[in-house]
Amino acid sequence: MSLPLKSTTVKLSFYTLFLFVAINADAQQIFSKNSYPLTDFRQPLDIVPPALAGSFGELRSNHFHSGTDFRTNQRTGYPIYAVADGYISRLRVQNSGFGLALYINHPNGFTSVYGHLSRFSPKIAQQVKPIQYKNKSYETDEFPSSDLIPVRKGDVIAYSGNTGSSGGPHLHFELRDTKTEATVNPQLLGIQIPDNIPPVISSMYVYRLNGKPFNEFTPKQYFQVVGGSGKYNLNKVTTINLSGEVGFGISATDRHNGNSGLNGVYSIELFLDGKAVYTSALERFSFENSKAINSHIDYPALLNLKRSIQKSFVDPGNPLQIYSNLVNSGRIAFNDGKLHEMKYIITDAKGNKSILLFNVQADSKAVINSPSPTSGTPYSYANMNEFNNTLVKVILPKGTLYNDLNFVYKTLPRPQGNAFSAIHQIHNNLNPLHVGFELWIKADSTLSKYQNKAIIVNTNRSSQGGYFENGYVKATPRTFGSFFIAIDTIAPNIIPVNISNGKNMAGLTKMSFRISDNLSGIKSFNGYIDGQWILMEFDTKTASLWHNFDERTAIGKHTFELLVVDMKDNTRRYAIDFYR
Repeated sequence: MSLPLKSTTVKLSFYTLFLFVAINADAQQIFSKNSYPLTDFRQPLDIVPPALAGSFGELRSNHFHSGTDFRTNQRTGYPIYAVADGYISRLRVQNSGFGLALYINHPNGFTSVYGHLSRFSPKIAQQVKPIQYKNKSYETDEFPSSDLIPVRKGDVIAYSGNTGSSGGPHLHFELRDTKTEATVNPQLLGIQIPDNIPPVISSMYVYRLNGKPFNEFTPKQYFQVVGGSGKYNLNKVTTINLSGEVGFGISATDRHNGNSGLNGVYSIELFLDGKAVYTSALERFSFENSKAINSHIDYPALLNLKRSIQKSFVDPGNPLQIYSNLVNSGRIAFNDGKLHEMKYIITDAKGNKSILLFNVQADSKAVINSPSPTSGTPYSYANMNEFNNTLVKVILPKGTLYNDLNFVYKTLPRPQGNAFSAIHQIHNNLNPLHVGFELWIKADSTLSKYQNKAIIVNTNRSSQGGYFENGYVKATPRTFGSFFIAIDTIAPNIIPVNISNGKNMAGLTKMSFRISDNLSGIKSFNGYIDGQWILMEFDTKTASLWHNFDERTAIGKHTFELLVVDMKDNTRRYAIDFYR
């Protein structure tokens, strides 16, 4: 059975700075500027008690986690329930991403999302397969009309799985604002996660900003944090001597009751002498801004030290709308020679709090200067920026940078092997980008007969895509780095797993393969039995490709053909006869 929801009366006002929303009668309070329906939604699973493999807004690679990951006891096949009345508004099947996913629009203005499913319910599945055959594509993204597949609260709509980019069996669940598509913390809408455990604070950092943009050269100091049960202090330090403009950062995680891993925190508040100077709260965010997590955190520390530090100051080009109570963007000047009280309050989505207290003595002698920047070209985060020479062109659209940048370019020797240009070092990968940038690399004359096979790769030989035009190969990398031109002339690889020429497949439910590509990546795969297109299903993380036999394949002899094409149109063909 699903967990019971207790009725709660909450008085809400849009004119107060922070509103307090009760999750249930026994829960603590968490703040929000918005009112949400608290009893409309049931749990999407009947696993009691619910346990999380990932929380909403958790720090992930290049994005905030957009939903709540419910554990499914390391198994697939649990019934997934519609959390409220509504209709199936989107049917999506992906090789990666959410894998098999369903979207339900609800009358209250929210959309529920269910990802990594193993299969749809029969009523829904019978709508999907004809679409795949009509479009001759395993991947599909359909938006049914509101009257095609209505659902009621508690209907079984699918079964839990491990499809797409899932790292293990679980249900990825989201609640989105239907109009804006912003994803909202499900715990604000009554989705229950038992939790009376406050967050854990592990470390605090001081950044000597000194009026300069934050970058990999910004001096920072590490302070170990000790304590527990919601009360923390700096290890062996009560007062820090600081001078000039500084910023702070914090490392914190959360757990809930029961079978819990390390999850993300809901909010971070920083106070100076009792006044808030910075607040971040992961109540909701838009997908277009999710990559700005790389501005929210200390990105160089993540790459160099593998540490997730949430900065308590905001870069000028950071578009996230998760901040409030900002004073000078969270940058604090300690120039008055006085003693100041600092306080962090870290809160989880159930309202459990942890507090870190420490003092700062403003001391004119406690100066740490930033190193002088290397020579380069100054670029403003607020503008479009362009770099040109005879061999390369770089265009950074407005909105690419989070901070002003001292742009550095170098030409390095042409690498050995598959290369048709020198290496072009485009700044460095320690400076995150919000969107991709345009990169044009002048091709060597030796590329002439391979122009349609040309791509841009980085020095790890990871494809950035690309196409040849007017003497250049053009691509849109998402990170700075070092790049050169290569070609892909090798067709993908096909390895049959359980089928061979002349084999009798009568006792098997499916035929299976593994497919891969050496460089540019797989663009398409198509299977044919007796000349007719058949549905081939694919799992990116295991490179597994298969076809489930159905009534279309009768008893007797059949021909089978599989064509796999990569991004540069190199094609591998596999053809055999088999029996059923």
